[in-house]
Amino acid sequence: MRARVVVTAGLVLAALAGGRASAQSGVVTIYSADGLHDGSPNWYQTEFDAFTKATGIRVQYVEAGSAVVVARVDREKTNPQADVLVTLPPFMQQAAADGLLDAYTPPAAAEIAARDKDPQGRYYAMVNNYADWIYNAAILKAPPATFADLLAPQFKNKIQYSTPGQAGDGTAVMLNVLRAFGGQEQAFAYLRKLQVNNLGPSSSTGRLTALVNKGEIWVANGDMQMNLAQMRDNPNVRIFWPTGPDGKRLTFSLPYYIALVHGAPHSANGQKLIAFLLSKDAQEQVAGIAMGVPVRMDVEPAGETFATMQTLLKGVEIWSPDWDSLLKNLQPYVSEWHQQTGS
Repeated sequence: MRARVVVTAGLVLAALAGGRASAQSGVVTIYSADGLHDGSPNWYQTEFDAFTKATGIRVQYVEAGSAVVVARVDREKTNPQADVLVTLPPFMQQAAADGLLDAYTPPAAAEIAARDKDPQGRYYAMVNNYADWIYNAAILKAPPATFADLLAPQFKNKIQYSTPGQAGDGTAVMLNVLRAFGGQEQAFAYLRKLQVNNLGPSSSTGRLTALVNKGEIWVANGDMQMNLAQMRDNPNVRIFWPTGPDGKRLTFSLPYYIALVHGAPHSANGQKLIAFLLSKDAQEQVAGIAMGVPVRMDVEPAGETFATMQTLLKGVEIWSPDWDSLLKNLQPYVSEWHQQTGS
């Protein structure tokens, strides 16, 4: 996926130039996984505009897949361009392990649960979220009930899921299948069969929603926050979770994490933006605008969106990955996925 840059004062699209992000002191650059800038209004643009109004600091926004934004920060580490990084697990944990982040303690730190922040202060959950699947309800009367149903011949070239190791949501597909099938051999045997129906790789999950809505594909992966936000402009899309061999539907928390980039060219501005996005005022907008779950313990999720999420998640088992352990096994898993699927 080509990264895009948005200078949020006026939403001007521009090509990212070489050299430092900006020599000006009144800017901050954020590299982010996709999802929080979807829809109109969207949470990012709402908060960026409020941040600029409050501080006078313009936000330069660069969007790409979860692994892509981390890889870009890594490539630029000798001459950093980004101030703030937002991405999904386990890619944020990888960025921390690779020394790409600086520790920072925002004012909201005490209101964020221990499970939602790095003990060393290198990253914090910003918007909580859950991995899911989507389907076109105008074409399919009901979603595929089981993982086995996704193997049916009618779905040939009508399923697409984002690439594990490149997209956070695609990595979540692989991890959920590993969990549902109870082991690597069974899980990768299933993914090898599913590849017959998979249209092809995608480094971004966000682009798949429009393809499902138009009927170019019928089923794709996603995450609840992004899909609920996208459904405002994609009326044929619905959320579901297929059952595994044991009859259970599974998902896990897939938060957007936020962090300060090591050697950020505008570190002070980056800290201000992180503090702003984790502030109580911004977090109170998460459910209503971002369609996600706020991370602050002093912000009670409520309203129609949260009620919808609770209804959708009814009967879905939510498990908790050990991200540190999974990070050690991620590359072997991804390599096995490539080998088994031929992608």
